[in-house]
Parts: sequence; C-alpha cells; structure tokens
Amino acid sequence: MKTLTDVPGDFLDSGLLRRVYEFMLDATRCDGVALDVEVAAAQLGICEGDVREALAELSALGLLLNRPGSGFVAVSPDEATTRVLLPLESELRARRARVEEIRRRLVSFTPVFDASLLARENRRQIELIDNLDDVRAAIADLSAKSRKEILTAQPGGGRREDVLVEAAPRDYDTLRRGVEMRILYQHTARSSRGTQSYVEQVSRLGAQVRTLDDQFMRFLIFDRECAMFATPGNPNRAVVIRNPHVVSFMVEAYERLWLTAEPFEAEGDSQPEIMDDLKDAIVRLLTAGMTDAAVARRLGMSVRTCRRHVAEIMTALDAESRFQAGYLLALQERSE
Repeated sequence: MKTLTDVPGDFLDSGLLRRVYEFMLDATRCDGVALDVEVAAAQLGICEGDVREALAELSALGLLLNRPGSGFVAVSPDEATTRVLLPLESELRARRARVEEIRRRLVSFTPVFDASLLARENRRQIELIDNLDDVRAAIADLSAKSRKEILTAQPGGGRREDVLVEAAPRDYDTLRRGVEMRILYQHTARSSRGTQSYVEQVSRLGAQVRTLDDQFMRFLIFDRECAMFATPGNPNRAVVIRNPHVVSFMVEAYERLWLTAEPFEAEGDSQPEIMDDLKDAIVRLLTAGMTDAAVARRLGMSVRTCRRHVAEIMTALDAESRFQAGYLLALQERSE
C-alpha cells in the first residue's frame, strides 16, 4: 500500500509527463508491444533519462502499471485515483484518528499539570520555617535583598538582649544601604534599656520607631512584596508569604497600626501620655475580665509590673475595686 511519503512531487515538467503518458496510452493499445525506452525517447525528442524519470513518476501516480510479461500499461486517471488515493485517504483517516487519540490522552494530563503548577506556586507563595535558626537566616536573606523599605512589628515589650545582638548589625547595615525602616513596639518597650539603646542607634541612621499600648501580631514586610509572621503559639516558627494580595492586606494593617502609634524618642523618653495610655489599657483589659497574667502578657510586661500599675491606678482614683477604677476613668474621659 502506498503511503503519504510515496506520492511524488512535481519533479518533472507536467508537459513532459503528459507527452510520455500520451505515448504510453498509444503503446498500451498495441497489445504485446513492449516499451522500448530508446525508441520512446527518439519519437518524443527527449533524452532517455527523462523518459525513465517520467515512467517512474507516472507509475508512482498510478497512471502506469508494470504488469509481468506485458511491461508498462497505461490506465485511466479514474482507475489511478481509486488505486492510489483510496489507500492514502484511509491512511489519512487513520492518522487523524491517531492524532485525536494522542490529543485526548495528552489533554487528560492537564489537570495533573495544573495541580502541580498550583502546588508549586503555593509552595513558593507560602513557606513554613520550622526552627529559629532558619527563621533568622531567612530574615537576614530578605533584609539583604530589600531595596526600598522594611516594616517591622515587634510586640512583647522590650526585646531580649540576644535578639538585639543578632538583629542590630543587620539592621544597621540595611539602613546604611538607604533602605527605609519603620519599627513598631508596645509602650512597655520604652522601659527596656537595651531596646532604648537600639532605638537610639537605628534612629540616628534614619529608622522611624513608634509604640502602641495594646498587643498586635509579630510580622515583617520587605519591599511590600514579601512578608513574614510568627506562627501562633510557637515564636520559633514563621510563615513567609509572597502572595501579593495577602502582603497588600498586611501592609494596610501595618499602616493603620502606625497611624495610631506614638513616636519612640530614645533619649529621655518618658512622656506622661504614654504612661497614661498604658494604664488606661490595663484598666480596660482588667474590667473586660482578663487576669493580671493575661493583661501582662498582652501588654508585654511582667505580672509584677502589671500589678504595680494596677495598685497605682486604684490609689490615684481612690478606687476600691478594679471595676470601680474603670468606671471612674470612663467618667474622667467624658468630662475632658
């Protein structure tokens, strides 16, 4: 059976092919007369090589049949069409069916590919870091790659000495590279000498530092493209987020916190209004039913310090209970 690759192209001039085909039709009518290529070439006025090529091409087209004992016999184009094209059309149909089958099988893998692509994208956009050393390494890497801005929210009061020792050189270098930095603490961080010293240094290098009375989430945002936050219940683990929608939401949350925060002036920073805000927050949380330990944890102070503040508040208000202290403070706010 002929295949698609067996069909000849227009290698010879079509006029020459027609002349040879016409000659073969005449020769076929003379039964028993074998074709003599030399005679055919002489009668047609063409070279023997072209005659042989024409015979080969006409045979490939099905217009000539090479029958044993009779030599080449010319047949009609209709017969040639049936003999040559039907097998080719069958082959085409088979190949089209094969193409569709392969396409169907390939398409069946699309959900697998899409799911894998989504999983890879999710892994790239959300990454869990399981231990503190890796968290610190990730922060160092993201800080080194930052070009414009780092936003930091660090609740929990004054920062531990080991944390400051690890963070300070990195933050100094980041600020010297011209990267803007904003830092949020809780009001209780103002009473930490180590934190005050750190704030003094980064402020000289251009950082802005503010504090809030209440608790907030611990997180960092790098160039508004990538964010990192601590996992609930385990401060030694962190999640890195690169999803632009989530990062944008976190930036918006940070800006809202920043607007309500008070500037942290490291040198001689003991504004009376800060202490008033802190004491108001203590009374507000206590009257809401929170224990001393819960209030201390939320405001980033020790339980002893919290209880000392509570005692001072009740003495100043001449209150006999925490609920009464809250009531009296509310009356003061209405009268102001």
